[in-house]
Amino acid sequence: MNKFGLLSLLMFVISITAFFIMRGPDGDIYITIIILSALSVIGLLFAALSKQMLWTILGVGVNLIPLIFAFLLLLAMGISEP
Repeated sequence: MNKFGLLSLLMFVISITAFFIMRGPDGDIYITIIILSALSVIGLLFAALSKQMLWTILGVGVNLIPLIFAFLLLLAMGISEP
């Protein structure tokens, strides 16, 4: 077991949990984008620090999902504002 690989997966779980906690009509979308992006980048760094190839590929794969989702949210907010 690699501690950096597990921390990378933990960052993914925390970012998904944070998204479900902060969603709703009263949720601030920009804070959500910042938190999702920060946790995903930290998860990517942990994945890069893990020396085993399995944990690196798995960590990069799952941490790119919230990062791409945050980018799409940012793009949608940019399009929707006048």
